[in-house]
Amino acid sequence: MRPSASQCAPEKRLPAPGHARAATLTSLPTRHCSNAQSVRFDLTDLRLCLLVADAGSITGGAERAHLTLASASARIRGLEETLGVALFVRHRQGVIPSPAGRALLAHARRVLAQIEQMRGELGEYAAGLKGNVRIASNTVAMSEFLPDLLGAFLANHPNVEISLREQTSPAVVQAVLEGAADVGVVSDWIELTGLETVPFRQDRLVVVTPPGHALSTRQALDFIDVLDEEFIGLPEQSALAEHLDGHAKQAGRPLRYRLRLRDFDSVCRAVAAGAALAIVPLNAARRCATLGIGIVPLCDPWALRTLVLCVRERDALPVHARQLLDHLQAPGSDTGHPSDTPDTHETHETHETRETRDPHETHGVRDAKVSGNPSIAIGTNKNGTT
Repeated sequence: MRPSASQCAPEKRLPAPGHARAATLTSLPTRHCSNAQSVRFDLTDLRLCLLVADAGSITGGAERAHLTLASASARIRGLEETLGVALFVRHRQGVIPSPAGRALLAHARRVLAQIEQMRGELGEYAAGLKGNVRIASNTVAMSEFLPDLLGAFLANHPNVEISLREQTSPAVVQAVLEGAADVGVVSDWIELTGLETVPFRQDRLVVVTPPGHALSTRQALDFIDVLDEEFIGLPEQSALAEHLDGHAKQAGRPLRYRLRLRDFDSVCRAVAAGAALAIVPLNAARRCATLGIGIVPLCDPWALRTLVLCVRERDALPVHARQLLDHLQAPGSDTGHPSDTPDTHETHETHETRETRDPHETHGVRDAKVSGNPSIAIGTNKNGTT
């Protein structure tokens, strides 16, 4: 039996715990108006929930929020009691958001993003308020292109902090779509429906070999040509390692790793010592060319990738995120190698030249010298990207 209008209790406004500045959200609608209430959420509580979800534990979230564990636990418990639902599911390794917690996190991200946008647009830096831009990036962009660019941006924006997270391209897209990241850097092979994108950099994957290795004299290699070899690689959870392992599994011959190291320079040094082969970005291989390693381009279509910047809606970004996006797109911010672009004569090649050139060049490989200081450049691939 439905309650009459007279049975519907007026909405009660609950006090915000501990913090004067609060945002108001209305809990999920219910059919029984006696249970409906307007709940005030403290902004510190919203940030804490996001930090706990990111850290995977209340202890980690408390540290990032600069709160004691007891204070953080009390805040989350107070929210759960107010809402009447569990926001996090506790387990032996930490916590994960419950379905209700995921709904709260989605709202919290939007609320805090709007507040961040307001702060920038109203110029409240005089009050000591700082902006934070969240970037999710694949391995190559994170290690080869972003460090210099982000360092220069921070030098010119002292009131901005950047949270940078390495993820696979699919995970980056998901983070941007869900509002967990402001800006993503991904390969253009991934599905990008629902996002605004702009080209960022070119990424060519190459095989690096020990000095004098039999494969070092090859002009180019197909990925399948090296699957019987042993490799030095990045950590298993890195985005590039997952990318390569995925293609190896598709070929039915998983990669065999002798050693995993934390960065490309370390990988190339191990290769130079004669341990095994490796697959790294062209920029990283060039940087280590003085070690005497062989550098041979992979000619698989997926080995030549255009990295793109992606956002959910540029105009809705906080002002600091828009400024960073402009900085990453600025022509003067290009840190790529000069020969990463085709020579003028390649740009104007004739139809006859295309018909007679080496078949490997349809994947964008030309002049691949494999010893000393190699000259490897990226041309135009089958689908027209450069």
